[in-house]
Amino acid sequence: MDAMERGQRATLLPESHGPKVQEDDSLQLQVPLLKHKKRGGSKAPAVILLFECLESTAFNGISTNLVVYLETVLHGTNLTSASNVATWFGTSYLTPVFGAVIADSFWGNYNTILVSLVVYLLGMMLVTFSAFTVAFAGLYLVAIGCGGVRSSLLPFGAEQFDDDSATDREGKASFFSWFYLCVSFGPIISGVFLVWIQQNVSWGLGFGIATACIALAFAAFVLATPMYKRRMPAGTPLKSLCQVVAAACKKISVNVPAEAGHLYEVSDKIDSPQPKIAHTSDFKFLDKAAIVTESDMEERPEAATSWKLCTVTQVEELKILLRLLPVWITSVVVSSAFSQMNTTFVQQGSAMEMTILSVPVPAASLASFEVICVMTWVLLYTKVIVPALRSFSSSGDGEPSQLQRMGAGRLLMALTMAVAALVEMKRLDSTSSLPAGRCSATSRSWSSSSARRRTP
Repeated sequence: MDAMERGQRATLLPESHGPKVQEDDSLQLQVPLLKHKKRGGSKAPAVILLFECLESTAFNGISTNLVVYLETVLHGTNLTSASNVATWFGTSYLTPVFGAVIADSFWGNYNTILVSLVVYLLGMMLVTFSAFTVAFAGLYLVAIGCGGVRSSLLPFGAEQFDDDSATDREGKASFFSWFYLCVSFGPIISGVFLVWIQQNVSWGLGFGIATACIALAFAAFVLATPMYKRRMPAGTPLKSLCQVVAAACKKISVNVPAEAGHLYEVSDKIDSPQPKIAHTSDFKFLDKAAIVTESDMEERPEAATSWKLCTVTQVEELKILLRLLPVWITSVVVSSAFSQMNTTFVQQGSAMEMTILSVPVPAASLASFEVICVMTWVLLYTKVIVPALRSFSSSGDGEPSQLQRMGAGRLLMALTMAVAALVEMKRLDSTSSLPAGRCSATSRSWSSSSARRRTP
């Protein structure tokens, strides 16, 4: 779910499969430490985890119930409100891409987070004290700000650990797990508490608490600055991938040698913390980028690299990404379905009876239920399902592969969307069978009751 689903950025490739760094600075994808920055320690990751808890709560405090706010307070139609929320969510998931490029190429993770937080906080304040036009300006400032934070926070947390230390390597693995839990913290808190405050006390108070969370996160992040290890930006990895495509196209008429050993690779004697990636036989066209031609031999080694000659490791990095494309493409469809949690599902729930054991539950609280179900499912899968599958396997290794689990998840989501469609059809049929006046009153009952509550 979550860091993926909310647009968090990790490294382009696993650290154990990074590129072999050449003498050409344009190919140096590792990020050198600032020479004068020797700070760091166990407290820095803890501050970052606290920051993520607060940021997640702030963002979800706005997003979870946004479609209801647009309908009841800003008086948008069902269709317009759902469309506006979907567009805003799309923007908030797209901005981390630009944030990543800015962090890698210009500002570095720390400065990107700092500047983004200023924009983020301004947007939250505008949403809290908003009229119609100001509200949308604030929402898109939030989308821009959270994009910068999301693109840089997780890599910035990883920078606080020393890969040469066994203790730090274990700590980094633990940090990623805790980070995921912190990402899940926001939807639970916002869905259980902030949504109830917004619809039963005051929208202004609910948004104000979310704004206070991001303000507190801002203060904690800045005050903890002396603890951080900070790295200089060294260019986006996308440049290296583009170099492979350009070099391969320039040598389109050159035949690929039968032996992979004839392809260009940096010597093992060159000191680099990043290992080389072994050659693979698929996507042979890209291997042309690593063919050494006579013109390459005539030039100095550093001049022959980059846009005309690439290493096998660079080529293999691009191949890895191409192999991931089918997974990414299907994930677009999954994300489109998942986005209904914050739009049409909330609208659907708002038109239904939302009382559980005589306790009224806001429709937007479904977001918390979803996160709790995911965490419960992870626990059941690890402690119950996997041991059961292994007991039925003769080899003792009956656990499904990652690809099989993804396929099962997509199948279950398809069934879920089918059930949601049937429920909506049934609801529409029951509404259309009512007299005109009663039908209109039923469809507006939930929104009118919310509109009578206090607004910002």
